[in-house]
Amino acid sequence: EVQLVESGGGWVQPGGSLRLSCAASGLTIDDYVIGWFREAPGKMREGVSCISSNGFSTYYGDSVKGRFTISRDKDTVYLQMNSLEPEDTAVYYCAASRSAWSHRAEDFESWGQGAQVTVSS
Repeated sequence: EVQLVESGGGWVQPGGSLRLSCAASGLTIDDYVIGWFREAPGKMREGVSCISSNGFSTYYGDSVKGRFTISRDKDTVYLQMNSLEPEDTAVYYCAASRSAWSHRAEDFESWGQGAQVTVSS
């Protein structure tokens, strides 16, 4: 059974940093594209960042470029989030896709339960 478990969410002041972790089990992440998506109240799910199965390709949404960094180590994928803004407040989900490469939510088959990130003063 594929399981993706997010951790590292929480509350931070604007300008602060958080690091999200996605621990994968029941799959080998070398075979999957792993992505981070987020949902804010009243907004559609947004693709934040993805990393390819070989770790060589990455994708970042326009709103997080230059501030967020995705990385992977063994069976865990990380999302380092710097210079956080109130607009980054959302539930962040980790997801896995068997596609060759995608950053579209509909191409991801397995999802974690989500981690709340709140940015406010």
